Amino acid sequence: MNIQPKRRAKIRKSKPPRADASRPLPSKGPPAVFLDRDGTICEEVGYVNHIDRIHVYPWAAEAIRKLNQAELPVIVVSNQSGVARGLFSEDLVKQANLKIAMELAAQDARLEAFYYCPHHPTAPLEEYRKDCRCRKPATGMMEEAARRFGLDLKSSYVIGDSYRDAQLAFNSGARSVLVMTGYGKGEYEHHRKSWPRMPDMMAENLLDAVEKILDGRARPSPHSHSRTKRKR
Repeated sequence: MNIQPKRRAKIRKSKPPRADASRPLPSKGPPAVFLDRDGTICEEVGYVNHIDRIHVYPWAAEAIRKLNQAELPVIVVSNQSGVARGLFSEDLVKQANLKIAMELAAQDARLEAFYYCPHHPTAPLEEYRKDCRCRKPATGMMEEAARRFGLDLKSSYVIGDSYRDAQLAFNSGARSVLVMTGYGKGEYEHHRKSWPRMPDMMAENLLDAVEKILDGRARPSPHSHSRTKRKR
């Protein structure tokens, strides 16, 4: 089933990923940009237990629109353990995702899909208590998106406000961008000395992250430059 927001934007129905690890990942395909939700696209307010707590950052639509114009698929991957903790339902997660998609679509910014993980290994609700493959920094959500859309994860990007998002990028072979919105600034200032590996890029917010990604993709690599010089 497809959810069709206003003004041409389309997203696939928000859902947790299937535990289908048997299908091989695509060896070739286009890159994508994977976005965390809370603290990256919209304000970090803790557990979003009511739809009115969703507030999309004012720069988010421009950032996503730039990725659309660059023909880079934009996919949201988020942990929603509040479901497992009994704080809100999966229906609320879907409603929140749809609200975000509709607000962005009204500004001609398109999201390809939402994926979320409702699990937690010590959840009070038994049906959601599991050590799953989809909870970030595990790569299950990205892998399902790669199979569904034929994406090359190793040439893709992950943007988020938590070191967990950077670890997701490391685990999938993608490039990581840590934004200073949401939890990002606090994590960077207070915890970076304990990180075994720094994120590939740092950015003030989602728009800054997107501009850095697009600028980097526009620049020729040193190897391609040297080949051009030899041809002359």
